[in-house]
Amino acid sequence: MLTHPTQDKLTTLKLLGMAAALDEQRQSPACDALSFEERLGLLVDREMTTRSNRQLAQRLKRARLRQNAVAEDIDFRQTRGLDRSLIQALLSGDWLRRHDNCLITGPTGVGKSYLACALGNQACRQDWNVLYVRAPRLFSELAIARADGSFGRRLMALARVELLVLDDWGLAPLTAEQARDLLEILEDRYDRKSTLVAAPAPVENWHALIGDATLADAALDRLVHNAHRLALTGDSMRKKRTALTKEASKTA
Repeated sequence: MLTHPTQDKLTTLKLLGMAAALDEQRQSPACDALSFEERLGLLVDREMTTRSNRQLAQRLKRARLRQNAVAEDIDFRQTRGLDRSLIQALLSGDWLRRHDNCLITGPTGVGKSYLACALGNQACRQDWNVLYVRAPRLFSELAIARADGSFGRRLMALARVELLVLDDWGLAPLTAEQARDLLEILEDRYDRKSTLVAAPAPVENWHALIGDATLADAALDRLVHNAHRLALTGDSMRKKRTALTKEASKTA
């Protein structure tokens, strides 16, 4: 059978990895020395890799991570309270299988969002579906959803996400409506899905930020007791990078 019609059929069947690999084999004299089974194995391997990469790209797109952060680029050299053993444990993904939570706190610029996005990226690589959202925007979107009648559907969508990354939590005290929304989100996810929260305020201050004592007790009970905590410290890394850039420009 001619190779080109076969490639066309593979493309029609959306076996794009196999089609590309078949074209490469056709142009490589070295492949002539391989057996049929070996060549077929290479085609199947390419198809699996292509599909895996495509699925990862789709998960990352849906995750809408704020930063293009990856685990390999986490900087442990800076003195900012990073627990390497805990980071490695989180990167393994076991906490997601147990439906644990993760809380990252620390001052502005210390790298909370980057670390949250790196953990979100790693979860996408491990086939978990992830959603990143800033807390102020989420509460605004929920208020709109309540007004247009889509509030219930939005809560159901949030409940299905295997890892919800809630960034910039606690920048301002919550209103009574926002506190109720937070409790609904955490109740739907408790012991079923994982939630990662990044916040400038220490966990000890969260009760006051929620305001209503009853809602705060209920929400934090569902969020904190099974959570892995990372309390970052130190100066703003943004300021450090800016200072280094200025210094480099002076010596250039």
